[in-house]
Amino acid sequence: MERDQDAPARTERPTATGEVVSRTAELPAEKPPPGPRQPTRRPWSARRIPAALTALIIGAAAGILLFDVLRVRAGSTAAAWRRRLADELATRPVDDTLIQITAGVIAVLGLWLIILALTPGLRRQLPLQTPGPRMHADLDRTAAELQLRDAAMRVAGVSAAKVKCFQHRVKARADVRFRAPADVKTDLQAALREQLDRLDLARAPRLDVRVRPRDK
Repeated sequence: MERDQDAPARTERPTATGEVVSRTAELPAEKPPPGPRQPTRRPWSARRIPAALTALIIGAAAGILLFDVLRVRAGSTAAAWRRRLADELATRPVDDTLIQITAGVIAVLGLWLIILALTPGLRRQLPLQTPGPRMHADLDRTAAELQLRDAAMRVAGVSAAKVKCFQHRVKARADVRFRAPADVKTDLQAALREQLDRLDLARAPRLDVRVRPRDK
C-alpha cells in the first residue's frame, strides 16, 4: 500500500527509561509574504537606428568637407557648393525666413537627440520585479493588456472590455449588460488589481476603471 506523501513524518527516539516515544515532525512553515518591492530600473534602448543615422550624416558631411579642403590645399579651387554656402552665410541677414526655418529644424533635431539620450525608451516593455538588482525581466505591454482584459471579462456583468497599459497607469473601459454598474466597477477593480499582483510588475500602476451600462 502506498504511503500518503502529504502525511507528516513520524520519528521515534528512545528515552532514558527505554521507552520509545513517537513524535510528529513539523511541516515546513508557509513561505512568508514578499517584502517591499526593490527599485528596478527600466532597461535602456540601444537606439541603433538614430545613432546610425546621426553617425552617417555627420560622417558624410565631414568627409565631403575634408575632401574639398584637401583639394584646395592641393591647388584646386573650392567647390561651388562651398563658395555659395560661404556667400549665403555672409550676405543673408539673421532674420531671413530661410535662415529661421533652417535654425528651427536644426534645433528640433538637436532636442530630439537630447531626449533620446536622456530617456530609456522601450516604452512597449514593462519591467518586472526580480530577486536581484543584476537580473532584469520585461513583459510586453500587449501581453499584459491581454491578461488584464481576460481578467476583466471574467467579472460577472461585463460584456466587453478594453484595457490599455501605460508605464504608470492602467486604463480599463468595460460595458455592463446586467448588475449595478457600481457593483461591477468594484469587482472589476478587485479583479484587475489581483491580476496585476500576479503579473508582479516592478512598479504598481494606478488603475483607471470606468464602466458604462449597455442595453440588452
